[in-house]
Amino acid sequence: MLKKRSPHQTELEMVSLDSLVPSDHLLRKIDAVIDFSFIHARVADLYCANNGRPALDPVVMFKALFIGYLFGVRSERQLVREIEVNVAYRWFLQLKLTDKVFDA
Repeated sequence: MLKKRSPHQTELEMVSLDSLVPSDHLLRKIDAVIDFSFIHARVADLYCANNGRPALDPVVMFKALFIGYLFGVRSERQLVREIEVNVAYRWFLQLKLTDKVFDA
């Protein structure tokens, strides 16, 4: 029997971002073996502690560029669009589904 689906895209669902990323995804494997926290120490002297605009997290910026390199995204604008829609990229960058992605 043919049945039409009713639109449910406005329903509230409780879901974990972690559960949406496959366990064998390349970014999960990379995240398990590389600790990117060393980046903070490497760039600390490039940031002013008490002056200027709040900076974007350098780890997030590095990881985003890393994603672009790994998956062949050649444009920063395209990379931002990909991060907006790809759950695995958001998981790797530790962004929630409701977080606004940074500007290109």
